[in-house]
Order: sequence, then structure tokens, then C-alpha cells
Amino acid sequence: MPPYEAIKKAREKNLDLVEISPTAQPPVCRIMDYGKYLYQQEKKEREAKKHQKTITVKEVKFRINVDDHDYETKKNHVLRFLDEGDKVKATIFFRGREMTRTGLGRQILERLIKDVEPHSIVEFRPRQEGNTLHAILAPKKTEKEREKERQREEKHKAAAQSAPGQSAPPVQVAKPAS
Repeated sequence: MPPYEAIKKAREKNLDLVEISPTAQPPVCRIMDYGKYLYQQEKKEREAKKHQKTITVKEVKFRINVDDHDYETKKNHVLRFLDEGDKVKATIFFRGREMTRTGLGRQILERLIKDVEPHSIVEFRPRQEGNTLHAILAPKKTEKEREKERQREEKHKAAAQSAPGQSAPPVQVAKPAS
């Protein structure tokens, strides 16, 4: 259909003539309410934005002379962050003469990677940039898998709490003969 006829039809219906595929031979056009179309597209984009998960990177800082208790506490923070679905950047900052002991820092990060291995995937192995050494860990499971696992654990806890009370036989106390 010639363009002038298409424009005429669109005006008769009080709509717009919108070019869909300009590179096709012949070009493809559609008669539609363009304002309504833009509104619906914007609405779809807003809806998609609501459902998308933003990935945040949490940072945990270590020192090369970290004590075992402090290491365990920070490792637990890393595990919690991974369980929440966030990525973790483990950082060791070297000051002054500590730069000669980068091997110790690398050992700490390797130990952390080994300790959280069941819960994480290593995105970046420990690498040195200036006076900082860092590694990035990502969670192993998706959000849906973690949610299913939490529900399973809650069911097991509920079953364990209700089972002992129901399965225990009534206790009979023998009275001494008087």
C-alpha cells in the first residue's frame, strides 16, 4: 500500500502510522496509538525493574597479622553475605614494611577461599594491585535455590519440634506400697 493511503487510513481512525521495520523491503508500518504504545513500554520496563535483583559487592578487610578469632568472625560475615546472595570482595591492605610480607596475605586469602568453598565460587583469584591484595567471591546458589533450602530447613525444624512431644509414651509412676 502506498504511504499516502496508509497515512489517510491512520488519520481516519485518529491513530498514528508507525514505521516498525525501516530496513525491510518494502518498509513495514503499523497503524496504532503511539502515545499508548510508549506508555505500555514504559510500564513494562518499570515492572521488569521491580523484579530484577541488584547484586551488591560487600567488602571484608583483613590484616596480615589477623588473629584466629578475628579471622573466624570475618569468615562468618563472608558466609552471611554469600548466603544473602551478595558478592564479597576480601581485601588485605599492606602498610609500610608489610609490603615485603605479601605471601602472608596471599595465604590468608587462600585459606578463606578454601574455608568458604562449599558456599562460593571464586570470580577472581587473589591479585595484587598496588598495596592491596584482593579476591572476589560470588554465591554458589541462586536466590530461588536458597529460598527452597530455607523452607526445607524450616519444615525439618517444625517436624523435629512436634515429633518428640507426640511420640513419647506416657510415663507411669509407681507408688510405693504403704
